[in-house]
Amino acid sequence: MSLSIAIMYAVAAVLVLAGTGLLAALARPASPGRVYAFRMVGIMALAGGAVLAMSATALWRGGEG
Repeated sequence: MSLSIAIMYAVAAVLVLAGTGLLAALARPASPGRVYAFRMVGIMALAGGAVLAMSATALWRGGEG
C-alpha cells in the first residue's frame, strides 16, 4: 500500500467519524436549523468517507499507486 492510499483511508476515517459525531449529536434537543445542518453535513461526511474508502480500495486492488 502506497502513502497516497494510506492518506486516503485516513481522510475517509476522519470524515466517517465526524459524520457519525454530528448525527449522534442529534440525540440531544436542538433548534430546527441546527438539526437540519447537522443532518445534512453528517450524511454528506458519511457519504464522502464511504466513497473515498471505496476509491482507495479500488486503487489498492488495482495496483495503481
